[in-house]
Amino acid sequence: MVEYTEEIEDFEEEITESEEEIQGREMFEHHRFEADKGQMPLRVDKFLLVRLPHASRTKIQDAAESGCIRVNDKPVKSNYKVKPNDVVSVVLSYPKREIEITPENIPLDIVYEDDYFLVVNKPAGMVVHPAFGHFSGTLVNALLWHLKDNPLFTGNDIRPGLVHRIDKDTSGLLVIAKTEEAKSHLALQFFNKTSDRKYLAVCWGNLESETGTITGHIGRHPVNRKVMSVYPDGSHGKHAITHYKVIERLGYVNLVECILETGRTHQIRAHFKYIGHPLFNDAEYGGNAILKGTTFSKYKQFVNNCFAVCPRQALHAQTLGFTHPATGERLSFESPIPPDMLQLIEKWRNYTSER
Repeated sequence: MVEYTEEIEDFEEEITESEEEIQGREMFEHHRFEADKGQMPLRVDKFLLVRLPHASRTKIQDAAESGCIRVNDKPVKSNYKVKPNDVVSVVLSYPKREIEITPENIPLDIVYEDDYFLVVNKPAGMVVHPAFGHFSGTLVNALLWHLKDNPLFTGNDIRPGLVHRIDKDTSGLLVIAKTEEAKSHLALQFFNKTSDRKYLAVCWGNLESETGTITGHIGRHPVNRKVMSVYPDGSHGKHAITHYKVIERLGYVNLVECILETGRTHQIRAHFKYIGHPLFNDAEYGGNAILKGTTFSKYKQFVNNCFAVCPRQALHAQTLGFTHPATGERLSFESPIPPDMLQLIEKWRNYTSER
């Protein structure tokens, strides 16, 4: 008898959960199976087919072609023969949800596009994919219109082509696959942490060091399920590492660059709250109050004006890098600072220069 364990990144819940919780789930499921001592030689695609009832043989074979099936930590093709005690791991996208999604003619800021993927610059305020309370106006609704002739975008899949996401009120770069093979290839890069992601943020307070690393498991808050908490003892959540560098000190706030070593839900927002420097105007993590500065009414008015200029967490996915799924070329894309964050930074520059 074959013994196996199944590992699924984060958790799957019903469509009735909150938009924030759906936004927070990972995009792919990860399975690990161990063949028993009496395992007869069997093609790995057939081996997986009987253990993954929701996955078709074509989907499994596509995963193999993209390097997403590994035996004893080495990528294999679908015709590999599983042997006794082999450890087989596979990365697959979650099965489609049967809900109706309407294509919408929403303009997209497309940074790059070819036959395999496109990179878009998502504005703040746009939800990435449909969820409870947000079944229209999402990035996926726009993609279904833009890619209406692409078979990957013709069903009721709420996450077609998605390999990662950013929060609704975070702006910046996202890559969307246009084929199943490209989707698996890109997903594996994000899973293996070989993609590059760099963020720009404004946080409250003056960071002690010019550079630093924040380490701490991130998991759901035990009471408020819309936010994440940091568990430094590793008792809950998943391992998370954020590297940061101070770009500019602007009095009571800092402009920082963040590089993700892992990709957890709300990672930067939760980590900076944990070290006592919430992101500016991050309502869910306490950054929408005056946390640093003076008690003068003129200063309070200035900060409130800053909140009005940038009415969301000051976080922007500025740089995205990965290997092209077909050519193997290393690519890097950069998005300019959006107008609301640029205005915010300029206001703090002016305030600092006048002090």
